[in-house]
Amino acid sequence: MTTLFTRIIDGEIPGRFVWSDEVCVAFGTIAPITDGHVLVVPRAEITELTQAPDDVLAHLVVVAKAIGLAQQAAWDAPRAGLLVAGFEVEHLHLHVLPAWDEASLSFRNARPDVPGEELDAAANRVREALRAGGHGAHVPSALGSPAL
Repeated sequence: MTTLFTRIIDGEIPGRFVWSDEVCVAFGTIAPITDGHVLVVPRAEITELTQAPDDVLAHLVVVAKAIGLAQQAAWDAPRAGLLVAGFEVEHLHLHVLPAWDEASLSFRNARPDVPGEELDAAANRVREALRAGGHGAHVPSALGSPAL
């Protein structure tokens, strides 16, 4: 069965894309813990972390690092956090977010009521920081499209 994330990648459900390459995409979550919270998702439907081929997992972490650096620059955050839980959607995804403290890493602080225009603005901030960091080739030309 097609996952929610595959439907987002395929354009059936809108997404706020900040990264796209042949292995993965990254898009803003609809319930961010902090502004700029992004999900890095493999294009392949891999259920969870321990099922990922090593090369795919390594690629996801490299992309997460690039996004984390962009988030730190965009929000002047001392850290970039990386969480892997995956209970809400059975499609591997890495949560990458700017972090200031341990509370910045708690799903209890997720905000499902952030207005769409604020989510758009946060995604655009990540996109701009990725371009400034030399990753423009992987930033999709349109916020709502995973295509380059």
